Amino acid sequence: MDLLIIAPIASSASIASAFYLYRYVNRHDAGSPKMREIADAIRVGANAYLKRQNMALALFVVVMAIILGVALVSHHLAIAYILGSLCTTLAAYFGMNAAVRANARTANSAKKGLDKALPVAYFGGAVMGLSIVGMAVLGTSILYYIYSHIYPDPKMALNTVLGFSFGASALALFAKAGGGIYTKTADIGADLVGKVELGIPEDDPRNPAVIADNVGDNVGDVAGMGADLTDSYIAGMIAAMLLGAAIYHEAKYIILPLLVKALGIVASIFGILFVRVGIRGNPGAALNRATFATCIIFTILLFLTVNFLNLGERGLGIFFATVAGLIAGVIMGITTDFFTSIDRTPVFKTAESAKTGAAINILSGFSYGILSIIPPIIGIVIAILASWNISLMFNVNPFYGIAMAAVGMLATLGTVIAADAYGPIADNAKGIAEQSGLGEEVIEAVDRLDAAGNTTKAISKGFAIGAAALQVIALFFAYATEVGIPQMVINLMDPKVLAGVFIGAMMPPVFSALLILAVGKNAHRMVEEVRRQFREIPGLMEGKSKPDYAKCVDIATKGALRELIPSGILAIAVPLAVGFTLGKEALAGFLGGSIVTGIIFALLMANAGGTWDNAKKYIEEGKFGGKGSDAHKAAVIGDTVGDPFKDTAGPSLNTMITVMALAATVFAPLFL
Repeated sequence: MDLLIIAPIASSASIASAFYLYRYVNRHDAGSPKMREIADAIRVGANAYLKRQNMALALFVVVMAIILGVALVSHHLAIAYILGSLCTTLAAYFGMNAAVRANARTANSAKKGLDKALPVAYFGGAVMGLSIVGMAVLGTSILYYIYSHIYPDPKMALNTVLGFSFGASALALFAKAGGGIYTKTADIGADLVGKVELGIPEDDPRNPAVIADNVGDNVGDVAGMGADLTDSYIAGMIAAMLLGAAIYHEAKYIILPLLVKALGIVASIFGILFVRVGIRGNPGAALNRATFATCIIFTILLFLTVNFLNLGERGLGIFFATVAGLIAGVIMGITTDFFTSIDRTPVFKTAESAKTGAAINILSGFSYGILSIIPPIIGIVIAILASWNISLMFNVNPFYGIAMAAVGMLATLGTVIAADAYGPIADNAKGIAEQSGLGEEVIEAVDRLDAAGNTTKAISKGFAIGAAALQVIALFFAYATEVGIPQMVINLMDPKVLAGVFIGAMMPPVFSALLILAVGKNAHRMVEEVRRQFREIPGLMEGKSKPDYAKCVDIATKGALRELIPSGILAIAVPLAVGFTLGKEALAGFLGGSIVTGIIFALLMANAGGTWDNAKKYIEEGKFGGKGSDAHKAAVIGDTVGDPFKDTAGPSLNTMITVMALAATVFAPLFL
């Protein structure tokens, strides 16, 4: 238990590093008055949305905490739930604040060249990454320390800490779903009217939806995605701790997942610094260098730690199982890159198909999205089998080995989020550069940053989906342990279990449909408003009048808040209904069914959306007729279909299946 102090020390160092990088970004000049005006409008809009979202969710958090406290007779659990909700909220807010301050500073730094702009954008994203992992490990370690002194049984202490993960996941689901609805409402409205109907550039200041679109990048791709990955990070860690307590009853196996996360934090702090080493005009190579450096540093630290703990042959088994998870995550990121990168065959073929119209473009992107599930699914299967067999080989419980593989896959999350949040910062920087009328040389530099950002976002989404798969499997094992299912065997010949499997398999597509319908309804309002302004504001198209940006921001905000609550409640209510009506075995089947279809749908939608997006960008570079051509208009429609796929429904599924597994595990005592 003395080693537990390493976790809060590492997490405090992570938070301190985030503050340092935040100050580093702020020291850079935000540029001309015009650039500052645009950046301020984005910042005010993003903060206003988060404030309204948090006010709307505060009531839900209080009600849920009361239910937990009364139903499970544990005020400690209710407190942990509230603290988990606050952890996700604060980390998302702090990271997004850094992102909205980095965008104009990135654009202004691009005047001195790409090599000067890249660190500003990347370190702006690193603030998000380091603050999230720091707060997650700090919160988990402190709560476990406190509750392990209150409760004599470590399992009781961890069941209470599980409330912290449940709170973080529930808020993450709302943040990702709400942010995704917001950002795609604005993006679709801006694209369909601006690009397709009027033929004006993407970030043209005449477009009333352009500020809402820039705000959406931050509330969806920064705050939302950060919250999403926070939930996976915490859930996998606590699931492994629960299994360690249930299987080994020894402190070192319980706190080992916390120590592994602490090692990942240290590796991320050093790895992030590698992005400044020899940029030489290649942002993609610099970002990959940081990721690979982090993985190498983490692997070395992990090997030294398991040897120091004197775990015997089990130490090597845990080391190899954890590294297997990390390697699987990297492989999933690379395969995602193949299906979504602008210079790969799937994107080229999808772009080429746009010459025949939007229908073939959509069919092509959708088909590649389906094919893209093959490598990640095989990667997940290999990671499961490898960690299982390695565990048996070295006398480690295989369920604990798979849980540690899930911990390993997201151990370097600080670097993953840094690269992910970098994407929307670069995207905003490009928009500010175009709206401010900076020269072609500056716009070209930020465009290259933006192109690299599209790839990093796709890779991090693949990483997140793979991590969600493994950590939900770990939660699945934890649930089975909690309810005492014999040898964790689920009988598919039992009609109740089979019913649970089908209901669970149904949930991810239903959830996806609800979110996409929400985007469609809200985007319809946005399109009508943008058309109205171009029709009724004299001189708007000629650039003589200023559009009403605030109206579009308001439409996106109200629509997102209206739609996110019902979808989130569904993810908690349905597993509880299955558990109470069909029993604990049926609920285990429910979780199994939701994991399978959840991962498949998440991969399909994230990768198909990325393929359509970059196919559009490929044409905008001058291929197949370039901007304004029929192929371009067809590709914009394909990208419009892909927007809610990759940025709303797809990423939200990771969090949804985690929330359902956590709801089942937290309320498990009521099903016995």
